[in-house]
Amino acid sequence: MFNRYFFSFLLSAFLGLNSTAQTLRIAVAANAQGVIRKLQADFKRQTGIETTVIVGASGKLTAQIMNGAPFDVFLSADTEFPDKLYQAGFGVQKPKIYALGSLVVCGNVKGDLKNWQKLLTSEPVSKIAIANPKIAPYGKAAEQALKFYGLAQQVNAKLVFGESISQVNTYLQTGVVTIGFTTEAFLYEPNTPSQLKWARVDQKSYEEIAQSAILLTFAKKGKLAAATKFYNYLYSASARKIIGNNGYYLPK
Repeated sequence: MFNRYFFSFLLSAFLGLNSTAQTLRIAVAANAQGVIRKLQADFKRQTGIETTVIVGASGKLTAQIMNGAPFDVFLSADTEFPDKLYQAGFGVQKPKIYALGSLVVCGNVKGDLKNWQKLLTSEPVSKIAIANPKIAPYGKAAEQALKFYGLAQQVNAKLVFGESISQVNTYLQTGVVTIGFTTEAFLYEPNTPSQLKWARVDQKSYEEIAQSAILLTFAKKGKLAAATKFYNYLYSASARKIIGNNGYYLPK
Protein backbone atom coordinates (compact mmCIF):
# COMPACT_ATOMS: atom_id res chain seq x y z
CA MET A 1 0.00 0.00 0.00
CA PHE A 2 2.77 2.39 0.97
CA ASN A 3 4.72 1.61 -2.19
CA ARG A 4 1.66 2.19 -4.37
CA TYR A 5 0.95 5.61 -2.82
CA PHE A 6 4.62 6.53 -2.95
CA PHE A 7 4.78 5.57 -6.63
CA SER A 8 1.66 7.66 -7.34
CA PHE A 9 3.26 10.60 -5.56
CA LEU A 10 6.43 10.28 -7.62
CA LEU A 11 4.46 9.98 -10.86
CA SER A 12 2.42 13.10 -10.06
CA ALA A 13 5.58 15.03 -9.20
CA PHE A 14 7.23 13.90 -12.43
CA LEU A 15 4.25 14.88 -14.55
CA GLY A 16 4.12 18.24 -12.83
CA LEU A 17 7.79 18.88 -13.47
CA ASN A 18 7.45 17.72 -17.05
CA SER A 19 4.52 20.07 -17.62
CA THR A 20 6.53 22.97 -16.22
CA ALA A 21 9.52 22.01 -18.32
CA GLN A 22 7.41 22.15 -21.48
CA THR A 23 6.01 25.61 -20.73
CA LEU A 24 7.86 28.04 -22.96
CA ARG A 25 9.25 31.19 -21.36
CA ILE A 26 8.91 34.10 -23.76
CA ALA A 27 10.57 37.44 -23.04
CA VAL A 28 8.56 40.24 -24.63
CA ALA A 29 9.25 43.95 -25.00
CA ALA A 30 6.61 45.97 -23.15
CA ASN A 31 5.11 47.44 -26.33
CA ALA A 32 3.79 44.00 -27.31
CA GLN A 33 2.27 42.97 -23.98
CA GLY A 34 -1.24 43.34 -25.40
CA VAL A 35 -0.81 41.48 -28.67
CA ILE A 36 1.28 38.70 -27.11
CA ARG A 37 -1.74 37.57 -25.08
CA LYS A 38 -3.70 37.06 -28.28
CA LEU A 39 -0.78 35.29 -29.92
CA GLN A 40 -0.41 33.01 -26.89
CA ALA A 41 -4.06 32.00 -27.04
CA ASP A 42 -3.97 31.36 -30.79
CA PHE A 43 -0.71 29.40 -30.54
CA LYS A 44 -2.11 27.21 -27.77
CA ARG A 45 -5.27 26.51 -29.79
CA GLN A 46 -3.12 25.37 -32.69
CA THR A 47 -0.45 23.40 -30.81
CA GLY A 48 -1.56 22.83 -27.23
CA ILE A 49 1.76 24.28 -26.04
CA GLU A 50 1.69 26.47 -22.94
CA THR A 51 3.65 29.73 -22.82
CA THR A 52 4.61 32.10 -20.03
CA VAL A 53 5.40 35.72 -20.81
CA ILE A 54 7.97 37.94 -19.10
CA VAL A 55 7.48 41.62 -20.00
CA GLY A 56 10.07 44.39 -19.77
CA ALA A 57 12.16 46.95 -21.60
CA SER A 58 14.11 45.43 -24.48
CA GLY A 59 17.47 46.51 -23.09
CA LYS A 60 16.72 45.19 -19.63
CA LEU A 61 15.53 41.83 -20.97
CA THR A 62 18.66 41.59 -23.11
CA ALA A 63 20.84 42.13 -20.06
CA GLN A 64 18.92 39.43 -18.20
CA ILE A 65 19.39 36.97 -21.06
CA MET A 66 23.11 37.66 -21.19
CA ASN A 67 23.23 37.00 -17.45
CA GLY A 68 21.58 33.60 -17.78
CA ALA A 69 17.82 34.26 -17.61
CA PRO A 70 16.02 31.07 -18.70
CA PHE A 71 14.08 32.45 -21.67
CA ASP A 72 13.38 30.40 -24.79
CA VAL A 73 12.29 33.14 -27.22
CA PHE A 74 12.75 36.91 -27.11
CA LEU A 75 10.53 39.44 -28.90
CA SER A 76 12.35 42.76 -28.86
CA ALA A 77 11.10 46.22 -29.81
CA ASP A 78 14.06 46.65 -32.15
CA THR A 79 16.65 44.72 -34.15
CA GLU A 80 19.72 45.97 -32.29
CA PHE A 81 19.28 43.96 -29.09
CA PRO A 82 18.48 40.62 -30.79
CA ASP A 83 21.45 41.13 -33.13
CA LYS A 84 23.65 41.77 -30.10
CA LEU A 85 22.44 38.54 -28.50
CA TYR A 86 23.04 36.53 -31.65
CA GLN A 87 26.55 37.89 -32.09
CA ALA A 88 27.30 37.00 -28.46
CA GLY A 89 26.18 33.40 -29.03
CA PHE A 90 22.77 33.51 -27.34
CA GLY A 91 20.74 32.76 -30.48
CA VAL A 92 20.07 29.51 -32.31
CA GLN A 93 19.74 31.39 -35.60
CA LYS A 94 19.78 34.96 -36.86
CA PRO A 95 16.93 37.15 -35.56
CA LYS A 96 14.08 37.98 -37.91
CA ILE A 97 11.74 40.98 -38.04
CA TYR A 98 8.17 40.07 -37.06
CA ALA A 99 6.54 43.53 -36.85
CA LEU A 100 7.04 47.23 -37.58
CA GLY A 101 6.02 49.57 -34.80
CA SER A 102 4.10 52.83 -34.96
CA LEU A 103 4.79 55.72 -32.55
CA VAL A 104 1.85 57.82 -31.37
CA VAL A 105 1.37 60.80 -29.09
CA CYS A 106 -1.48 60.18 -26.70
CA GLY A 107 -3.21 61.96 -23.83
CA ASN A 108 -6.34 63.15 -22.06
CA VAL A 109 -6.58 66.60 -23.64
CA LYS A 110 -9.24 68.95 -24.95
CA GLY A 111 -9.64 69.09 -28.70
CA ASP A 112 -7.65 66.91 -31.05
CA LEU A 113 -3.94 66.24 -31.30
CA LYS A 114 -3.37 67.31 -34.89
CA ASN A 115 -1.18 70.16 -33.65
CA TRP A 116 0.50 68.14 -30.91
CA GLN A 117 3.88 69.79 -31.51
CA LYS A 118 2.45 73.16 -30.48
CA LEU A 119 0.48 71.61 -27.64
CA LEU A 120 3.60 70.12 -26.03
CA THR A 121 5.05 73.58 -25.47
CA SER A 122 1.82 75.03 -24.09
CA GLU A 123 1.28 75.76 -20.40
CA PRO A 124 -1.54 73.22 -19.84
CA VAL A 125 0.86 70.39 -20.65
CA SER A 126 3.13 70.11 -17.62
CA LYS A 127 4.34 66.50 -17.94
CA ILE A 128 5.24 64.49 -21.03
CA ALA A 129 6.02 60.80 -20.67
CA ILE A 130 8.51 58.90 -22.81
CA ALA A 131 10.23 55.59 -22.21
CA ASN A 132 13.91 55.55 -21.29
CA PRO A 133 15.62 55.96 -24.69
CA LYS A 134 18.69 54.04 -23.51
CA ILE A 135 16.85 50.75 -23.04
CA ALA A 136 13.45 51.21 -24.72
CA PRO A 137 13.31 51.59 -28.53
CA TYR A 138 10.03 53.51 -28.43
CA GLY A 139 11.66 55.97 -26.05
CA LYS A 140 14.51 56.34 -28.51
CA ALA A 141 12.01 56.99 -31.30
CA ALA A 142 10.22 59.62 -29.19
CA GLU A 143 13.53 61.33 -28.49
CA GLN A 144 14.31 61.36 -32.21
CA ALA A 145 10.90 62.84 -33.01
CA LEU A 146 11.33 65.65 -30.48
CA LYS A 147 14.71 66.50 -31.99
CA PHE A 148 13.30 66.33 -35.51
CA TYR A 149 10.64 68.93 -34.68
CA GLY A 150 13.07 71.11 -32.73
CA LEU A 151 11.24 70.50 -29.45
CA ALA A 152 13.86 68.63 -27.42
CA GLN A 153 15.19 71.64 -25.54
CA GLN A 154 11.81 73.33 -25.20
CA VAL A 155 10.12 70.42 -23.47
CA ASN A 156 13.10 68.89 -21.68
CA ALA A 157 11.97 70.10 -18.24
CA LYS A 158 8.55 68.50 -18.77
CA LEU A 159 9.81 65.02 -19.62
CA VAL A 160 8.95 62.13 -17.32
CA PHE A 161 10.85 58.94 -18.13
CA GLY A 162 9.35 55.49 -17.76
CA GLU A 163 11.56 52.42 -17.47
CA SER A 164 9.60 50.87 -20.33
CA ILE A 165 6.71 51.74 -22.61
CA SER A 166 4.50 49.82 -20.17
CA GLN A 167 5.26 52.37 -17.45
CA VAL A 168 4.52 55.21 -19.87
CA ASN A 169 1.14 53.59 -20.54
CA THR A 170 0.48 53.37 -16.81
CA TYR A 171 1.24 57.08 -16.50
CA LEU A 172 -1.31 57.75 -19.25
CA GLN A 173 -3.92 55.45 -17.76
CA THR A 174 -3.67 56.98 -14.30
CA GLY A 175 -3.37 60.60 -15.40
CA VAL A 176 0.10 61.09 -13.93
CA VAL A 177 1.05 62.85 -17.17
CA THR A 178 -0.96 64.93 -19.60
CA ILE A 179 0.59 63.48 -22.73
CA GLY A 180 2.95 60.65 -23.59
CA PHE A 181 4.69 59.04 -26.53
CA THR A 182 3.71 55.41 -26.82
CA THR A 183 3.05 52.61 -29.26
CA GLU A 184 -0.06 52.48 -31.40
CA ALA A 185 -0.57 48.94 -30.09
CA PHE A 186 -1.45 50.50 -26.70
CA LEU A 187 -4.73 51.71 -28.22
CA TYR A 188 -5.81 48.10 -28.77
CA GLU A 189 -5.26 46.96 -25.20
CA PRO A 190 -8.50 46.32 -23.26
CA ASN A 191 -7.59 48.54 -20.29
CA THR A 192 -6.77 51.64 -22.35
CA PRO A 193 -9.08 54.50 -21.24
CA SER A 194 -11.54 55.40 -24.00
CA GLN A 195 -11.21 59.14 -23.33
CA LEU A 196 -7.57 59.22 -24.40
CA LYS A 197 -6.96 60.97 -27.70
CA TRP A 198 -4.07 60.18 -29.99
CA ALA A 199 -2.28 61.00 -33.21
CA ARG A 200 0.37 59.14 -35.18
CA VAL A 201 3.81 60.68 -35.17
CA ASP A 202 5.04 61.10 -38.74
CA GLN A 203 7.35 58.18 -39.47
CA LYS A 204 9.84 60.48 -41.18
CA SER A 205 10.67 61.95 -37.76
CA TYR A 206 12.14 58.75 -36.29
CA GLU A 207 14.01 55.68 -37.42
CA GLU A 208 11.89 52.73 -38.47
CA ILE A 209 10.90 50.63 -35.47
CA ALA A 210 11.64 47.18 -36.80
CA GLN A 211 10.95 44.56 -34.13
CA SER A 212 12.84 41.27 -34.23
CA ALA A 213 12.39 37.92 -32.55
CA ILE A 214 15.19 35.53 -31.69
CA LEU A 215 15.14 31.85 -30.78
CA LEU A 216 17.43 31.60 -27.77
CA THR A 217 20.00 28.91 -27.04
CA PHE A 218 18.43 28.23 -23.63
CA ALA A 219 15.63 26.46 -25.52
CA LYS A 220 18.10 23.68 -26.32
CA LYS A 221 17.70 22.53 -22.71
CA GLY A 222 14.71 20.34 -23.51
CA LYS A 223 12.36 22.76 -25.28
CA LEU A 224 13.94 23.46 -28.67
CA ALA A 225 11.19 21.75 -30.70
CA ALA A 226 8.40 23.63 -28.92
CA ALA A 227 10.29 26.94 -28.98
CA THR A 228 10.98 26.53 -32.70
CA LYS A 229 7.26 25.98 -33.28
CA PHE A 230 6.45 29.25 -31.52
CA TYR A 231 9.20 31.12 -33.33
CA ASN A 232 7.97 29.88 -36.72
CA TYR A 233 4.37 30.59 -35.70
CA LEU A 234 5.20 34.31 -35.36
CA TYR A 235 5.65 34.45 -39.14
CA SER A 236 2.56 32.42 -40.01
CA ALA A 237 -0.51 33.91 -41.70
CA SER A 238 -2.49 33.48 -38.48
CA ALA A 239 0.00 35.40 -36.33
CA ARG A 240 0.55 38.09 -38.97
CA LYS A 241 -3.18 38.77 -39.05
CA ILE A 242 -3.28 39.22 -35.27
CA ILE A 243 -0.19 41.44 -35.30
CA GLY A 244 -1.50 43.55 -38.18
CA ASN A 245 -4.87 44.05 -36.45
CA ASN A 246 -3.30 45.30 -33.23
CA GLY A 247 -1.41 48.46 -34.09
CA TYR A 248 1.55 47.19 -36.10
CA TYR A 249 2.64 47.23 -39.69
CA LEU A 250 3.78 43.97 -41.22
CA PRO A 251 7.23 43.42 -42.75
CA LYS A 252 7.16 42.39 -46.40
